[in-house]
Amino acid sequence: MTAKYTGTHVSTTADLRVRTEGEVGEEELAYLRAKVDAVLGRPGLPAARGALRVVKAVAHHAEQPWFAGAELVVGNTLVVVHAREATAHELADALADRLRGQLNRFLHRKEGARRSATPPPWRGGRAGAGSDQ
Repeated sequence: MTAKYTGTHVSTTADLRVRTEGEVGEEELAYLRAKVDAVLGRPGLPAARGALRVVKAVAHHAEQPWFAGAELVVGNTLVVVHAREATAHELADALADRLRGQLNRFLHRKEGARRSATPPPWRGGRAGAGSDQ
């Protein structure tokens, strides 16, 4: 089983290098790229770059012969997702769902979810900022 480098796929939002191993067809690869592009193309997300590896096992007895792993740098954060499924379409859907979940966590942290509350008045905060006045 030899690896095949399918080149760099540059969309409007991501610089994604794709590498395949095994019998991965162009239709499966196009569907996977479309799903990943849809996730990475959401508004408010910084530009992403990285690598996507897609593998189809040669063994006939494998229950889940499809595997995909993505390592992306979004902004300055490393996002790593993996999926293993029975078909290429299920693989693309699972990878997109996991990538979307990781990016939601990234955006939530980025938006200041860990900021502290408004400082008290003796530290420069507004008086009565926490109450409904």
